[in-house]
Amino acid sequence: MTITLRTKTALVTLASIGLLGTLAGCSGTAQADGTSGGSGVATTGNSTGSTTNGTYKDGSYNADGSYVSPGGQETINVALTLKANVVTAITVKTVTADPTATQYEAMFVQGISKVVVGRTLDSLAVTKVSGSSLTSQGFDKALEAIKTAAAK
Repeated sequence: MTITLRTKTALVTLASIGLLGTLAGCSGTAQADGTSGGSGVATTGNSTGSTTNGTYKDGSYNADGSYVSPGGQETINVALTLKANVVTAITVKTVTADPTATQYEAMFVQGISKVVVGRTLDSLAVTKVSGSSLTSQGFDKALEAIKTAAAK
């Protein structure tokens, strides 16, 4: 079997197109948490955080949020400070977790303040932070409890 120049060119072209498609599928834009490729936070409202659906009392709030991971039921604790409906500080701690969940929760904890601090409480709907997506379910449940406690 002989390969002609035309066949070689066609094969190289197809391989290049496949490589470009693969690279395009792996690419992502820089996210608010400083990572790329699908880690970030979905928000409602605008990016400046000035859209608010509720009015909340200034102060520090604390709530647990649970979620189910492949290892079972997990719980995280969320403590945040509000001033004029804006999150000014946040801490997330693991309450219960299996070893795999602990790893993902640590990634979440490391990136959450970058995507939450400076935004209004009502603009937050966290989906994935630093590669951790299930932890955000517990985080969002804790946020709902905090909204209830902080409501005026």
